[in-house]
Amino acid sequence: MDSMKKYVAECIGTFVLVFFACGTAAVVGCSSENGTGYLLTALAFGLVIVAMAYSIGNISGCHINPAVSIAMLVSKRMDGKDFVGYVVAQFVGAILGAAALMAAVGKESGLGANALYNGNILASLVIEIVLTFVFVLAILGVTSKPEYSSVAGLVIGLSLTLVHILGISFTGTSVNPARSFGPALFVGGEALSSVWVFIVAPLVGGVLAALVYRYLSGDKD
Repeated sequence: MDSMKKYVAECIGTFVLVFFACGTAAVVGCSSENGTGYLLTALAFGLVIVAMAYSIGNISGCHINPAVSIAMLVSKRMDGKDFVGYVVAQFVGAILGAAALMAAVGKESGLGANALYNGNILASLVIEIVLTFVFVLAILGVTSKPEYSSVAGLVIGLSLTLVHILGISFTGTSVNPARSFGPALFVGGEALSSVWVFIVAPLVGGVLAALVYRYLSGDKD
């Protein structure tokens, strides 16, 4: 498969994730006090993954998340060149998605940007590492065998919904550096100044998931 086609697919997938899922958060709200909006936002993130997995999954694997890509790199399922290409494409897609979303609903909506939990950096880092670890571990497991391929997209989408159901009330749930950076870039202020937390923590969670899965699966390579 031509590498450029993979990168374009990753860019498109991340654009869709930010525009539709972050867009849902911006439109319906994701406060834990607003149950309907809360669940709609969680479902939006999961459903986007399902839709993209069965559309671009056969092209790029549908990472649309640097935390997933770094886990694949550590797991030796992709090389360094593709890792860089994927991450660049994901960030470009997220920025374009956030720009389109801002044009549609205005930055006053918040664009689904993440926020520190009670202003606490350490707590936010731990929460995001744990959420990403669980999400990426599920991905590594369900993509480990060809016979799981028919249900992989559904499992991954439901796993992302799961971590959002818990995580929204804490940080808004990132588990994806690109998804966090795009909205923060346009919202600015505190969202942008704290976005490093939502870049670092998911990457750490992704690496930890890859290392733990390698140990659990007995992969000595």
